[in-house]
Amino acid sequence: MAWRMPAETAPHERTWMAFPREGRTLGESAAEREEAYAAWSDVAHAVAEFEPVSMVVDPSESDRAARMLGSAIEVREAPLDEYWMRDMGPTFVVDDDRPGVLGAVDWTFNGWGAPGWADWRLSAEIGRFVADEVGAELVSSLLVNEGGGIHVDGEGTVLLTETVQLDPRRNPFADRARVEAEMVRTIGAAHAVWLPRGLTRDYDAFGTNGHVDIVATIPSPGRLLLHAQRDAGHPDAAVTAELRALLAEQTDAAGRRFDIVELPAPETLRDDEGFVDWSYVNHLVVNGGVIACGFGEERADAVARGILEDAYPGRKVVTVDARAIFARGGGIHCITQQQPKAAS
Repeated sequence: MAWRMPAETAPHERTWMAFPREGRTLGESAAEREEAYAAWSDVAHAVAEFEPVSMVVDPSESDRAARMLGSAIEVREAPLDEYWMRDMGPTFVVDDDRPGVLGAVDWTFNGWGAPGWADWRLSAEIGRFVADEVGAELVSSLLVNEGGGIHVDGEGTVLLTETVQLDPRRNPFADRARVEAEMVRTIGAAHAVWLPRGLTRDYDAFGTNGHVDIVATIPSPGRLLLHAQRDAGHPDAAVTAELRALLAEQTDAAGRRFDIVELPAPETLRDDEGFVDWSYVNHLVVNGGVIACGFGEERADAVARGILEDAYPGRKVVTVDARAIFARGGGIHCITQQQPKAAS
C-alpha cells in the first residue's frame, strides 16, 4: 500500500464537521453558547452550497442540531466532547495503485497535548467512527498529531511545525526523522518543510502550540499562502517576518523554491484576551469554491477574498464570519475535514 493525502483542491466527496456541545470552551453564558452554535451552523450551510456536509452530533445535541442544520446537512450521531473535526477526525488518503480505495489516518489525539482543561477522550474515537461510516481502510498511527498540524501539496510535500509534532506533551520520544518517516507511511509525504513555530496566540493556554493551518498553506504546488502581520505593534509581525525569510529558502518535493504570496492580517490587533491570531490562511477549499474566514472588516475581508480568488482560479470565494470560532481557539479550516473522492 502507498497512501497519499491529496491536495485540498482535489475533488471532494464531502466535508465532515462536528456540532458543538456543552463544555468548558463553548461559552459561559447562554448568548456565548448560541454564538458558537450559530457559527458552526453558518459554516456548514456555506459548505453545503458546494458539496455534501456530514455532521457528527453528540446525542445530547441532536434536537438543537436538527433545528439549526435542517435538511441540508446530514447528521450522524456519536459521543463527542471536543468538536474540532480537523484535529480529532481522520485525515483521508488514497492509494493510487488501488483505484476507488479510500484510507483514513487515525492519528492519536490527546487534546493538543493533554492540557488540564481539555475533554478529549470521546472525540479521540471519532477517527475510527468516521472511517467506519464511509467504509475507509483504517491507517492507525501512534503519532500524536492533528489535521491542523499539517498541510500538503498532494505531490510529496508536507508543512510541519517543530512545536507541534515534536511537542513533548504530544510525542516525548519523537525526533524529526521519526516524524518524517510516519509522514511517508501515512500520507505519502516524503519532503517535510519544518516551521520553527506558529502564531503568538496559539501558545496561550487554549492554543494548539503552533498549528500550521493558521500560518501557511499550499494552494498549488510550488506556491505558499503565508499569514502576514504588518503592524509592528503585534508580536506576530516579527514571527511572520521570520517565517517568510525561512520559507523563502525552502523547496518543495519537486525541488522548486516557493512562490510566497502574503495574506495580510485584518486590522484588529487585540480582543479581550490579548493579541488576536485572526488569519485568512485558515480557509477551506471546497468543490468549486473557498470558504474564507471573515472578521467584520469590510476592506480587509475584501482584500483577502481577492487574493484567494487569484490563488484558486475558477473558484467562488465566500466569506463567513469566523470571530466566534477564533474566540474558541481556531477557524473554519479547524472545524472542517475534507473527504476526497477516491478515483475509480
